[in-house]
Amino acid sequence: MIGAGFMGAAHSQGWRVAPRFFDLPLQPEMAVVVARTAATVETAAQKWGWAEAATDWREVIARDDIDLVDIVTPGDSHAEIAVAALKAGKHVLCEKPLANTVAEAEAMAEAAADAAERGVRAMVGFTYRRVPAVTHARNMIAAGRIGDVRQVRAAYRQDWLRDEDGPMTWRLDKSRAGSGALGDIGAHAIDLAEYVTGTTLTKVAGTIETIVRERPLLGETRGLSGTASNETGEVTVDDVATFTGRFAGNGGFEPIGTFEATRFATGRKNALTLEVSGSTGAIAFDLERLNELQFYDAQDSSLEQGFRTILVTEAEHPYLAPWWPAGHMLGYEHGFSHQVKDFVEAIAEGTEPSPSFAEGLHVQRVLAAVEDSSAEDARWTSVR
Repeated sequence: MIGAGFMGAAHSQGWRVAPRFFDLPLQPEMAVVVARTAATVETAAQKWGWAEAATDWREVIARDDIDLVDIVTPGDSHAEIAVAALKAGKHVLCEKPLANTVAEAEAMAEAAADAAERGVRAMVGFTYRRVPAVTHARNMIAAGRIGDVRQVRAAYRQDWLRDEDGPMTWRLDKSRAGSGALGDIGAHAIDLAEYVTGTTLTKVAGTIETIVRERPLLGETRGLSGTASNETGEVTVDDVATFTGRFAGNGGFEPIGTFEATRFATGRKNALTLEVSGSTGAIAFDLERLNELQFYDAQDSSLEQGFRTILVTEAEHPYLAPWWPAGHMLGYEHGFSHQVKDFVEAIAEGTEPSPSFAEGLHVQRVLAAVEDSSAEDARWTSVR
């Protein structure tokens, strides 16, 4: 695993736990974790259960005993690491968004396609697909439980930047993060909407905005070690993004979607919500209540209509059989174990995992189209 921050902890949890609950066809060995600072990576290795620590990812991916590379670094290094690892014959799991630019994502998708011909697999870490309630929602829609999809409303709202005195981080630097709320959390909303409905966005019209344009610099952002400063740095990414989209049509009608990604939604901590309205019903999901789905059946008697709660904890629900008895809730971390399960099984079976790098490239093109549209006063912009 390359990277030792917040996502490093989450991915480590997934690699460590998945083999103990799922009967995997191959057994992952947590061989080495890589980060730039020796002290940091040594601590991470000991805390998260990695056998070794290293500071040079190039040396690690050249090793014969490494079969898979998990990339959890900031977006500016995804392309270089992923392409090198795939060329070296390593399977690759890469956190979302796939890259910082469409050109980088295209290079990664091309490398993944070439590697697939040699039996090497690549997957993007859109982990929320693997929340059991989300997978169940997709299955219900595919089975026709809400009829034809007509409208989608997706939002990812957080408030961790609402304090204008909050310090600069790498996530607020476009050269490292690629984009702000749009790419960081909006990418999840895009992938979730497309995954659950089984269709793709074809054009968008949006607006992005940076609300706080300068923030205090701390040691990390000044190349120092934790020292405070009176200096400020320029925020070069968006804080808020909103856009409307059209999905590929089914029978001539193109479903419409509305999307929001913001780090300024005061009081919202991790509110990823999705509601899909169909011709005969509707389904709604809220990540802050991730064991539940809301389902509306318009074909019920008018005396009984209304959204009802489905508690997604039964053994028959997706991913849940190896876990706890019904009613015993899962949490945020379980999606990473499900991600490991699916990726390892795809590698063992020699099948293309999903979301693939090609799917990650598509999301990157949607993000770029939203930015282009915002620059053109929210004009409709094709995803290409």
